[in-house]
Amino acid sequence: MLPAATFSARALSLLNALRPAPQAVNARERLRVLLGAGLGILLAGALSQAAMAPGLPWLVAPLGASAVLVFGLPSSPLAQPWAVVGGNTVSALVGIACLRWLPLPALATAAVAVALAIGLMFMLRCLHPPGGAASLLMVTTATTDWQFALLPVALNSLLLVLAGMAYNTLTGRRYPHAQHVQAPVAAPGAQVAPPRFGDAELDAVLARYNQVLDVPRDDLAGLLHEAELLSYRNRLGGLRCADIMSTPVITTEFGTPLAEAWALLQQHRIKALPVVDRVQRIVGIVTRADFMRAAEAEQRDGLAGRLQTLLKPSPHSHSTKPEVVGQIMSRQVRVASAERAIAELVPLFSATGHHHIPIVGEQARLVGILTQSDLVKALSHGP
Repeated sequence: MLPAATFSARALSLLNALRPAPQAVNARERLRVLLGAGLGILLAGALSQAAMAPGLPWLVAPLGASAVLVFGLPSSPLAQPWAVVGGNTVSALVGIACLRWLPLPALATAAVAVALAIGLMFMLRCLHPPGGAASLLMVTTATTDWQFALLPVALNSLLLVLAGMAYNTLTGRRYPHAQHVQAPVAAPGAQVAPPRFGDAELDAVLARYNQVLDVPRDDLAGLLHEAELLSYRNRLGGLRCADIMSTPVITTEFGTPLAEAWALLQQHRIKALPVVDRVQRIVGIVTRADFMRAAEAEQRDGLAGRLQTLLKPSPHSHSTKPEVVGQIMSRQVRVASAERAIAELVPLFSATGHHHIPIVGEQARLVGILTQSDLVKALSHGP
């Protein structure tokens, strides 16, 4: 026998596992959900009653469970229009078919009907929990009329979905919630926030999890991104760019000869040189990659030879090759304010391949540069 202390600990652990988690939903959202569900059922019932022949049932019980999903979890894959209408209707048809065609006791017929309904909903991508209740309802009420799956089941479901579309939209909830979200397209001049991990990584984790998730993929990715950013903020505390940036900054100017700029990169063992004007405002940035791209245009064998040709000043007054930094630099430079929180820049380094971000102060003048090394040091030491 287990010792009393061990038994008590296991019993307490089991009770804790059974305890429901608190709902992270405020009173306003709860009121929105219950009002929506009530109005949805009222609309579906009233319109169905008007459309049905007298004496026929005009509202089916599983619709109450569907209302919980449509209005309480409008982003859930289980609550989308095809899941609601297809899941309930297909499951009702399965229940009727089992009752008509299977010579089994009622209890066995009910079990088979629910199991087959779930399997068919999986196949048709319309998994909807109330669908299981719809198939069971057909068996327990001995419904053998195929028409019942359309009137009232399909009609009820369709009207509830339409009510959900109107109500959720009016109350600020996206419904239907697209399950195949394309990458956002940036408007001209706008920038889209980069993801912290790729689609391939998320898909691999979901495949390994191998369970039905009651949350859409894009919402899951968004929640993970926000949690990651919050973690960075907690670890980095109130650190600003000014707290960890490298100074002084080795810079160059638009008219600096390429050979001189390359020598600075080599001498200081850095990967980029901010290009500034006479008052230290950023006009561009030149990196080792910029030199390599410019060297590729030279007609010589071997990278070393092409780079040497690029760096060698032309003896003529007019040259077909670049001669100064301004001719090969990148003009679009991502910069950050010295007062900006470090945590906000972590995604730029982790997901976009940035190795260095110039830091500007008052009047947009260069005051420092933030590198991956600076960020790693900050993350390793914490706040």
